[in-house]
Formats: sequence, structure tokens, C-alpha cells
Amino acid sequence: MARATQSISELRPPPKRVLVLGSTGMVGRSWIEHLNTLQIECCGIARPKFDLMNPQSIEHCLDAQYDLVVNAAAWTDVDGAESDEKNATRANAHAVAEIAQQCDQHGATLITYSTDYVFSGDANTPYPVDAPINPINAYGRSKALGESLLAQSDASHILIRTSWVYAPWGSNFVRTIRNLAQSRTELRVVNDQRGRPTSAQHLAQSSLALYLNGAQGLWHLTDNDECTWFDFARAIVKYADLECKILPCNSDTYPRPAPRPSYSTLDIVDSTNLLGSLGSWTLHLHQVLDAISTQQTRDF
Repeated sequence: MARATQSISELRPPPKRVLVLGSTGMVGRSWIEHLNTLQIECCGIARPKFDLMNPQSIEHCLDAQYDLVVNAAAWTDVDGAESDEKNATRANAHAVAEIAQQCDQHGATLITYSTDYVFSGDANTPYPVDAPINPINAYGRSKALGESLLAQSDASHILIRTSWVYAPWGSNFVRTIRNLAQSRTELRVVNDQRGRPTSAQHLAQSSLALYLNGAQGLWHLTDNDECTWFDFARAIVKYADLECKILPCNSDTYPRPAPRPSYSTLDIVDSTNLLGSLGSWTLHLHQVLDAISTQQTRDF
């Protein structure tokens, strides 16, 4: 497999017009909000008009009016990929190659995302960007192939590996734990998988910062510091001031179709050297929980 490389070129000016693919998901919505705040013209598109499974929709949606294309669309059902690896690979690999081809044809830079799950999880220190990949599930294999196909393309691109993404909206760990903890007295959460949580909002902001600072190729972007899912859940419940008790357990307590790497912490030193501190996951978690509370207050 071809491997993506990392480089830094000259600073880029702010993009004139941005296309966000998968704009209704956690990362896509975060991009749209951030671009609107900066008053950068953008267009968001999602299913059914844009569909990773449909090559014609990819070709139809990308044209020369954009100088930056953000692919925030993906197959994200990790367990579902085990029984449908063909379609997961179509979405996470072949569609990415087609998007890159269109970007190259129209002179746009592509920002797209990969995952910590391209690694096996047998390390005990954070994975650098050039660490050998060895995915242990179908989802990871689909993303790894997407990385390889993108590395073979001629498109200007920034490929960002990230992990444990959450937001004030959508289906994610933070919202799930917060909701369950409001109605249960205790929850068991796995304590033998370690990684870095990532706020989708901060991910979008940092991704654009990479673009503006001339980043090219493969980068790791997450929030700072690491934890287990148990640590993460306990922090959610504590900050939300809920009485539910969080208890640790092993992964075999809740067997799932797709195995997860036990250690998938990404080394973000290259990104922090370029951008400065990415901020602790606990700080960003508090911001997201505050946003969830504010939104629920507005709904009443």
C-alpha cells in the first residue's frame, strides 16, 4: 500500500468558497458553523443529493467553483462494517479516491478524515503519523485503503486521522452517556481501551488551521491528553452533576462484532508544533456539555 507523507508549504490565504460533503454529520455541521462564523462562503451537501455510494453524485456535486473541499462524509458504523465490508470500503476508500480525482481536476484542495482504528492497538506510546498500520477490523481496513488510494492521487490534500469524535449534536458517546445517566443508577463502561477524545467543533477549527498554515499530506488531530472510555464517561457524569455511578469493566463484558484496538492514542506532536496547544479533552468536553444543556434549555 502507498503511504501518505507529511509536509508544510507556504501559508495559504483563507479559502474563497468551501464545499462541505456530509454537512449534516457531527464534523460537517461543525465545519459549516465555523465557516459561517468566519464569514467564509460555503456550501453544505449531504444525502440524498450527495451519496458516497453513488459515483455519479460525487461527479455532479464537485466543480470548479470551490477552492477547498471538505469530505466529512464516511461509513462510520464500525460493527456494521464487519458484515458489509464491501460497502464500507466503497464509502471509505473508493469514494475518497473519486473525490480526490475531482478535486485534482478542478484545482481544489481536499481535506478528508481517517481514524485511529488503522492501528492494531498493541503499542504503549502514542502512534506517530508514520507508524506501520495494521487494522484489526473491517472499518479500519476500509479507512486504510482510503489512505493508500489518496496517497496515490495527484490531488492537493490534507488527510487527518482523528479519534473518539463527539459533538453537542448527533449520535455519539457523550450524548449517549449523558442521556443514560439521567435515568439509570449505574453504568458499566469499558476501561481497557485507551485513546484521545476529540470535539468535532475543535476538530473543524484545527483542520482549517492546518490548511491555512500550509499543511499537506497526513496529520493527526485530536484533543490533548488521553483516557479510557471509563475515564471519559466518569468525566461526563461528574460535570453534568448526575448521580449515576460509573463502573469499570473489560471489553469482553460487552462483546461486539468488530474488535477494537486496546490502545489507539494518536501522536499529535506535529500538529501542536505547527498550531500550538490543541487543548485538553476535558476542557472541550465541558464546552460541549454546556452547549447540550443550553440547547435543551432553549427547547423548553
